Amino acid sequence: MPTSCEYARLRSRMVAEQLVKRGICDSRLLDAMRSLPRHQFVPEEHKPRAYEDRPLPIGARQTISQPYIVAFMTENLRLQPQHKVLEIGTGSGYQTAILCHLAGYVYSIERISRLAKMAGERIGNLGYGNLDIHIGDGSQGLPDQAPFDRIMVTAAAPRLPDVLRAQLNPRGGQLILPIGDAPAQELQLITRAGGRFTTRSLLGCRFVPLIGRYGFDSQTDSASFVS
Repeated sequence: MPTSCEYARLRSRMVAEQLVKRGICDSRLLDAMRSLPRHQFVPEEHKPRAYEDRPLPIGARQTISQPYIVAFMTENLRLQPQHKVLEIGTGSGYQTAILCHLAGYVYSIERISRLAKMAGERIGNLGYGNLDIHIGDGSQGLPDQAPFDRIMVTAAAPRLPDVLRAQLNPRGGQLILPIGDAPAQELQLITRAGGRFTTRSLLGCRFVPLIGRYGFDSQTDSASFVS
């Protein structure tokens, strides 16, 4: 198993080779990914591979996204210290921790209680207190806490849920999410200005399915969604 110093070197190499060389340039984001111990967010048997550019299983048929996708989605949201953020799909908590590092306050929803509990403990151990994790159907968002300056969905929806779009701040709120089924998904960025919404397609991707009222049903085979 790598030592702490070796993990730090692997993080620096991850940032330099997987992120900077591929166009990620937000200095605050790069600093966050240099400092956050990604290996602490994966099961013991996967720790030596934590800084490889690939998704890894975290249990419950869920995955932690590859570092580049985490960075790409985060950079496109252009997070500011005052932003209130909604994350749908806490998962391992790694992306959540990055959001906590960059934004003012983060609300995160996870449907699998075991994952939510472990993620909360990991993030708390890192010293972040600007987080509220909810267990429930993320496809419905958190209307009682809306509006949100930014919404990040880390699971694929069959279509854009109107209920999430409605929870965006009318003054420039942005939502990023993958849309599509198992064979092909597209990462989209939605921006709100008053009652007007604009959509920008970013890249092709593969995420686990968003399970819930406005997502896929509970019988959907998650394994077919990711390689």
